[in-house]
Amino acid sequence: MLKNLFSKSSAKSFSTEPSGPVEYIVAGLGNPGSKYEGTRHNAGFMALDYIAEQAGASVDRIKFKGLCGFASIGGKKVLLLKPSTYMNLSGQSITEAMSFYKLPPEKTIILYDDISLPPGRMRIRLKGSDGGQNGMKNIIYLSGSDKFPRIKLGTGAKPSPEWDLADWVLSKFTPQELKLLNEAIEHACASVELMVQGRAAEAMNQYNS
Repeated sequence: MLKNLFSKSSAKSFSTEPSGPVEYIVAGLGNPGSKYEGTRHNAGFMALDYIAEQAGASVDRIKFKGLCGFASIGGKKVLLLKPSTYMNLSGQSITEAMSFYKLPPEKTIILYDDISLPPGRMRIRLKGSDGGQNGMKNIIYLSGSDKFPRIKLGTGAKPSPEWDLADWVLSKFTPQELKLLNEAIEHACASVELMVQGRAAEAMNQYNS
């Protein structure tokens, strides 16, 4: 289990009693179902689960073609969302939630896997192309915008050309890789707190690989 990263003072900004309108959406991408648990493509789900754990929130409400829950992070009411549409159709869930709460891409933070980064590394970007990640590609296509803040979690490149990319992203992490990923997830969680407070530059300076 991931350790609690936050100090007592920091933990106060993660509350289980959010009130007022939703100000941010934080979504983790992945594939639903037990067969995909612990796979590289589910790094976004794993990060979202950890953020929910730190916030004392439950992501168990069925809505927006996914599972969701509410949390107060950094003094902001946040919708935590895990699309159940499978990775390649993630945009269906994300854009539905954005439309319901009338939130722009700039206030929709996406967490997902990136094979161009080794396990243990993470990278924050405030906008940009999908980088070949199919979930992000669908989100950009359906929303018509690339201005989504995103946190990319390293899952490692294919070990050899013989590996099919689809097989690689659906493969399981080794115990050592999982340990490194957990460290990146802790940093991603801290980054989300800074980002919803308008301190994205600080998060990037502190946690970008």
